[in-house]
Amino acid sequence: QLQASGGGLVQAGGSLRLSCAASGRAFSTYAMGWFRQAPGKEREFVAGISWSGGRGTYYADSVKGRFTISRDNAKNTVYLQMNGLKPEDAAVYYCATGDRYGSSFERPANWGQGTQVTVSS
Repeated sequence: QLQASGGGLVQAGGSLRLSCAASGRAFSTYAMGWFRQAPGKEREFVAGISWSGGRGTYYADSVKGRFTISRDNAKNTVYLQMNGLKPEDAAVYYCATGDRYGSSFERPANWGQGTQVTVSS
């Protein structure tokens, strides 16, 4: 089970850090990803981190250089640091698991409930 938090209202150019806490002992064996869905749009991949962390991080082109994904396996938590937020980043952000012992997010699963990010211009 995944629980996302940290969303809120921020001005354009501001920052937020999202957290996704996982229950269960298998967290460290899964790739973890962040996705978002804006009103009227399909859910899209934002960032992902492989099960082993380290250099295995992946970003959508739209957020590269502004967002950073990380994980703390001791805390069963994955983070998304979002800097330089733009109005087009506004969406509900979800975390999900990717492949076990891998780095693919083609079949995300175990979706958290989402956290709203609003960016004012």
